[in-house]
Amino acid sequence: MSYDTAIFAGGCFWCMVQPFDTYPGIIKVESGYTGGHVPNPTYEQVKSGTTGYTEAVRITFDPAVVSYADLVEIYWQQTDPTDAMGQFQDRGDNYRPVIFVKDQDQRRIAEASKKQLAASGRFADPIVTRIEPAQPFYLAEDYHQQFYKKNPERFAAEEAAGRDQFRQEHWNKK
Repeated sequence: MSYDTAIFAGGCFWCMVQPFDTYPGIIKVESGYTGGHVPNPTYEQVKSGTTGYTEAVRITFDPAVVSYADLVEIYWQQTDPTDAMGQFQDRGDNYRPVIFVKDQDQRRIAEASKKQLAASGRFADPIVTRIEPAQPFYLAEDYHQQFYKKNPERFAAEEAAGRDQFRQEHWNKK
């Protein structure tokens, strides 16, 4: 049995875990930081916006059950792909939307999916989510892992700050 990984950034990593964590074929979803220039960054360093890091999730999945293309589709439905300056209430580079690809196959799938989303007419504004090469991924502190399970009230408040409404408006309409 051979597992694969995917890395996605879509704003606060607390809100990016649950949609993947509950999907069949997902082995684990880890919150962390990627794309920056400071070794072993802390949450406080990343939050300062000076390290170049982006909050992201690393997903370990079984490609026999769920494909990378499926994960990219789930990803789109968790983010506002027209907002390059953060996501919902979380503003700044450390919350920017990025699909971090580890190889040419992932890049091809992500780019084709982005092109298809842009052509769909679902959004009036351009799709600005970046597709970038994967960088070293540093796990976030333990209290950030599985945040939605550990702190359901706080998680619900974060979701209610715009992400959930955006999903309802853009993805749950017929």
